[in-house]
Amino acid sequence: MGIQNLIWQVTKKAFTGGIIGLTVSDRFCSVVPVRGDSMSPTFNPQRDSYLDDYVLVDKFCLKDYKFARGDVVVFSSPTHYRERRYIKRIVGMPGEWISSTEDVIRVPEGHCWVEGDNKASSLDSRTFGPIPLGLIRGRVTRVVWPPQRLSKIGG
Repeated sequence: MGIQNLIWQVTKKAFTGGIIGLTVSDRFCSVVPVRGDSMSPTFNPQRDSYLDDYVLVDKFCLKDYKFARGDVVVFSSPTHYRERRYIKRIVGMPGEWISSTEDVIRVPEGHCWVEGDNKASSLDSRTFGPIPLGLIRGRVTRVVWPPQRLSKIGG
């Protein structure tokens, strides 16, 4: 009976820890990797490095869509929303006018305009237009890995 009791106790604690971890990750904050160089030099400044930056994503801002121009956000792809996530900077808020490569565009209500810091290698609103605020999954607040790059992002 001793080994079965031990296994049961460990299983209960692991399950409880998993549920708590999932809740925290879903509702409050999570850590996500930054892939590619579209946000360089803010993230992944050394292109030849094998170490991607990992960032802390705050999800409290989702309650009332509290975003501002200059915020770096994580959002689901407008075309493949279940498969792909992007990290970009908000450069235009609802109602603002944005000068794109082809035209001057007014950002519709309920949307924002996002662009990568490295415009030469960024898939952003210049490609797929304004994104709905509902696709935003959180605001990046800190670089948490690698340790030598630990820093706060934005205001």
